[in-house]
Amino acid sequence: MSSLVQSHKRSLGALPPVGPIAYGQWRFTNEDLYASHRLLETALDAGMNLVDTADVYGFDWGGTGFGQVEEILGRVLALSPVLRDRMVLATKGGIAPPTPYDSSPKYLRSACEASLRRLQTDVIDLYQIHRPDLFTHPADVAITLSALRAEGKIREIGVSNHTPAQVAALQAHLEFSIASNQLEFSATNLAPMRDGTLDQCMECRIAPMAWSPLAGGRLATGDGIRPELLDVLDGLAKREGIDRSQMALAFVLAHPTAPTVIIGSQNADRIRSATAALGVTLDRNDVYAIVEASEGVPLP
Repeated sequence: MSSLVQSHKRSLGALPPVGPIAYGQWRFTNEDLYASHRLLETALDAGMNLVDTADVYGFDWGGTGFGQVEEILGRVLALSPVLRDRMVLATKGGIAPPTPYDSSPKYLRSACEASLRRLQTDVIDLYQIHRPDLFTHPADVAITLSALRAEGKIREIGVSNHTPAQVAALQAHLEFSIASNQLEFSATNLAPMRDGTLDQCMECRIAPMAWSPLAGGRLATGDGIRPELLDVLDGLAKREGIDRSQMALAFVLAHPTAPTVIIGSQNADRIRSATAALGVTLDRNDVYAIVEASEGVPLP
């Protein structure tokens, strides 16, 4: 029986193909460079060649401040430059604590150039607007991104946490296509399937990147998750010989947009084991059972 799980490599504009699972770095705050190097190499060896970070990572979750995670990654890449050649490097900008969001031309340029310095690289493969700045016109964002791209500082651009209307408004002022939209999508958060976000990805050939596919780990622990959903996930996981986390990843991977799921484990064994999701067989009965258990009502 064929499976809905999309296990093939993904396209991000003109970038090299990326694996269906990406390595996210929100919690990549270990200053032990050799330990951080081992984690990164584990992810790359597992086929997670899209490495996703952000300039604001390190500002919370036990970090020491703004830019910390990019700095750590940059030092790891300086320690082992061959790793840079194995990855598609993605980062994000546009959050400027204590100001919530700033995508003004001056700030966005400075943020991108600061990321380049911290990452110790000449070019960012995928540069993403982390969250929309409601007080910057998308035409100004587009002008800045286009200039950075023309200067060879970024290769492709993406957005994160943007509504379909916000994506369309930015795209209207760009002469090249938005490559990706990073969105929260999991078995507990089905909003992108309902609000037009994933429909727009299919319409415009935008690659979706799913952050928090395990609902911040709650799908693994079961904390605060509907018992009906846990029962369905556990039943399917038992059938497939995997654990609940891997089944939750497989559900996201089953969407026809072929999302890239972003995991951020700091445990090498869990990084490697996440790839078991790629071999799961899910049919329509399975995925709709997950949807109904998540929403708590039968589909009409």
